[in-house]
Parts: sequence; C-alpha cells; structure tokens
Amino acid sequence: MGFLCKLTGCLSQPADGNPSVEMIEAAYKHHDLAWRYINVEVGPEHLSDAVQGARAMNWAGFNLSKPHKVEVMKLLDEIGESAALIEAVNCVVNQNGKFVGENTDGKGFVTSLKEKVDPAGKTMVMFGAGGAARAIAVETAIAGIAKIIIVNRSLGRAESVAKILNKKTQTVTECVQWNDCYSIPMDTDVVVNATSIGLFPDVDAQLKVDFETLLPSHVVADVIPNPLRTHLIEAAESKGCAVLDGLGMLVNQGVIGIKLWTGIDANAAVMRQRVIDVLGI
Repeated sequence: MGFLCKLTGCLSQPADGNPSVEMIEAAYKHHDLAWRYINVEVGPEHLSDAVQGARAMNWAGFNLSKPHKVEVMKLLDEIGESAALIEAVNCVVNQNGKFVGENTDGKGFVTSLKEKVDPAGKTMVMFGAGGAARAIAVETAIAGIAKIIIVNRSLGRAESVAKILNKKTQTVTECVQWNDCYSIPMDTDVVVNATSIGLFPDVDAQLKVDFETLLPSHVVADVIPNPLRTHLIEAAESKGCAVLDGLGMLVNQGVIGIKLWTGIDANAAVMRQRVIDVLGI
C-alpha cells in the first residue's frame, strides 16, 4: 500500500484568509486524490529559497499570490505564452522536473465569461489596470475580443496594459482616466470590475459608475469573490443584465490549475460550494 502524498500549495504574503486552500483540498478529497494543498507565508526575501524547497521536495506545482507573481518568473525554467504576455505567473507546474510558469487568472475569467457570451468580436469596458485586469485583458484578447476600454485612475498603468495588447494582439485598446462617474457606452457588450473596490471588509465602497447606463444587453462581471453580491452585481441585476460574480474566476482558475497539476477535470460545483461555506457568503 502506497502512502506517497503529492504536494501543491500557495506562496504568498500575507497568506492568511486564502480560500483556495479549502477549495482545492475539497476537490482533491472529492476526486479521491492523495494530494495536499499547503498555504505558506513567504516573504520576498525568501522566495528563491521557497522555490528551491519546492524543487527539492518534488512539488507537483504551486500557486503564487501577492507579492510574488512577477519576481518568481526569474526563478523558473520556462514561461507559458499568456504568462509571458501578462508578465506575471500565478501557477507553476512541475513538468518532469522543469518548473513552468503559467497564468490561470485570465483563463479562469474567460471560462466563466463564455458561460454567458463568447467574447470574440465583442467590446468590453474594464475598470482597473492591475494584475487581475492585465490577465483578463490578455486572455480576452487571445479569445478574440475586438475592443477593450480600460478605465483606470492612473492613465499610465492603463496605457501599460494597452501597450501589451496593441503590440501582441489584434484587439483595439482605448484608455480612459477615471476621475468622475463613468457612463457605460451603449455599444458595450461586457462590463468588468477588475479592481478591489468593494472587497471585504470595505463592502460599502462603490465604483464611480453611472449604473443607470447599464443595459439589459450587457454582461456584467465582478472579480470580487467576497461579498458575492457586490453593489455592481446588484445594480446590474436590477437592470436585467446577465451577471458573473467573483467566484466564477476564482473557481475556474483553480480548476485549470488542478488540471495542469493532476490531469483531471475537477468538479467546479464542489469547489464553489466549499468557498461559499468557508466564507459564509
């Protein structure tokens, strides 16, 4: 009888409060896998040692969260195509001893989005230009989205995302400085909040968006997983929009990561329910 346990996990700082631990362990248990997912607090000064430790223990792979998604790239053997475009890695896969960096955040979003609409040929308004926004922009561009309007308080950060898309993809990108209450253009198909505005515990914070400009034809997504029903989601539902809550991206990027590590298609419903139970949302 074998007792060998395959190891995966997450390296981040701070590490406390990461729902991915319960979510992924629930999937391992559901699929009767002798695997574990370990949440590890790692400061920037110890990242290299932590990656070397994962190599030494032959980890099957691991996730990275703040502040390691960029710095880890120099410690890996290969970088996947979309991760190279995004210029950030959130998932490392052990491929026969080689550590390969991928980015599953944007892929998880696109998987969730396709449940409502095919992004090919569509126009998207995206609020934010940080890591999540960059991943979403790149992956929707790869999926064929025609135009992205990036609305952000820092025009420079928005333009840095646009530069990647304009150089490497066919997507047309427009940048808007977000100073006042933003009105959604009528020809928009998809609206995405890729900022942390409204994330627990600051649940009363609201996007500076004119919710009256939302139309029933819009698909509206929020990347915030907690609370599940953000102000944007509630406003969009009241206008008859199709909505995607933040668990879609979180769960689907986890499903993709598990597929890369184990080769199995994890049960997304089991993973989603575990996050809901843990967060009490």
